[in-house]
Amino acid sequence: MALLITPGQWGDAPQLIPVMEHIRVARLDGGRPRTRPGHLGGDKAYSSRRNRRYLRRRQIKHTIPELRNQRANRQRRGSEGGRPTGFDKTIYKRRNEVERTTNALKNFRAVATRFDKRAYVFHGTVTVASIRLWLRL
Repeated sequence: MALLITPGQWGDAPQLIPVMEHIRVARLDGGRPRTRPGHLGGDKAYSSRRNRRYLRRRQIKHTIPELRNQRANRQRRGSEGGRPTGFDKTIYKRRNEVERTTNALKNFRAVATRFDKRAYVFHGTVTVASIRLWLRL
């Protein structure tokens, strides 16, 4: 759907919004491409207020567990803390599919070691590796 190449030391969570902005899924019958997924699953790293606000604003359903300290702060604030986040364990269990795909991409030596100096060349490498994985399935 969308790939975003960043420096290695950057975290995943701040990149959620830029990646979501790049998603374009073509419709079979033509017309404007879809820009919103039906559902988004993420781990605790994506549990920031900024990410949740963005997903709510775009009306994207999500399954992201709440961090323990965020839950404690919300409960400490009482009724002003807001309601608990909805969390479905059965949907969350499917998150391992994304983790396995990421690990399969890292089995390609050029992706795992990143010998490419230019970001656009590495983007092409990851794209080709993704296509090879997709065709193998």
